Amino acid sequence: MQNQPSVSRADDSLERTLIVVPTYNESANIAELVRQIFSNLDQAHVLIVDDNSPDGTADVAEQLRDHHPNLHLLRRAGERGLGRAYTAGVYYGLDNGFQIIGTMDADLSHDPANLPAMRALLRTNDVVIGSRYVRGGGTVNWSAGRILLSWTANKFAAALLRIPAHDITSGYRLYRRHALEWIRTAEVKSTGYSFLSELLYRAYRGGARIAEHPIVFHDRTMGVSKLHRREIYLGAINLLRLRFSRR
Repeated sequence: MQNQPSVSRADDSLERTLIVVPTYNESANIAELVRQIFSNLDQAHVLIVDDNSPDGTADVAEQLRDHHPNLHLLRRAGERGLGRAYTAGVYYGLDNGFQIIGTMDADLSHDPANLPAMRALLRTNDVVIGSRYVRGGGTVNWSAGRILLSWTANKFAAALLRIPAHDITSGYRLYRRHALEWIRTAEVKSTGYSFLSELLYRAYRGGARIAEHPIVFHDRTMGVSKLHRREIYLGAINLLRLRFSRR
């Protein structure tokens, strides 16, 4: 499939940018993350999408809004889930006229210092991935076995979905809004981290040009990981369903 050409943009600082951060029990990390995002993209907006965290993450974010007028908070109720939180954030960005919509983790594993370089790549691309598996990227505080498993899973998923990227499970991304407009009319069935693969797959099938920027992924030092073994199995099933769906 031939990708649609992207238009070069001389001044991306004029384009309204929203960074979507899903949270669940991240009260220990959220203040520092917000500070770092605004330090690197001072004109950006940040949306905290909180899944009713019992540790008061949303309340911490509410207090931060007193010092950061471009910080927004969406409190979700009902069934939790990373995919649902991302979907809510994307809808918020589309409905409020943002030209660039980004996603990143709340646990400080994604360094906001990469945001300016990633946004610069959007001048000639439609999706930019913060990638662990390109030259200059890497992972800190993971065992060799975990790194090998993640690398192998990404190679398998990229080959299965025929996506020209090395890190299709990375949640650190920037999108141009037209690469996400399809979400208004298509049913997204994936949940958890496989949701990220489906977002990328549908964007690429729609003609989006994909670029990758190297990042060093830092495993969380505070809080508890939300990734469970069940998500790994469901993710594999969702990838197979996505690849062989007649649609």
